[in-house]
Amino acid sequence: MKKTIHVFGNPLLDFDNLPIKLLPELKKEFPKFNFIHLDPNENIKPINKELIIIDTVINIDKVKIFDDIDSIELNNIYTAHDLDLGFNIKLLQKINKLDKIIIFGIPPKLKKDTALKQLIKEIKKQFN
Repeated sequence: MKKTIHVFGNPLLDFDNLPIKLLPELKKEFPKFNFIHLDPNENIKPINKELIIIDTVINIDKVKIFDDIDSIELNNIYTAHDLDLGFNIKLLQKINKLDKIIIFGIPPKLKKDTALKQLIKEIKKQFN
């Protein structure tokens, strides 16, 4: 069975679209993976209580892995517009739908070719 990797990002926002720009090359490099582009506010469905995500992460300077659900920080929630990926992950954990997460965080200002090389290396480290 193919592993599924959820790829988040907004194609209209330069600071949030790098993960989407990497998709064609990632699909070629990892044909045994199923890459799905989603909005992080969509109904995310873990597979076997696991989520694998590629997303933009601010305040990092290289591709980094995040795998501790408890370390994910939540923003203040005032309206439904404030519900974000962190909230969704914590909710899935709370309702016992998620046990394991791997987030490949990509800095927003990293050059595409550099991000691709680093991301490929990290994916291979996790799954080879």
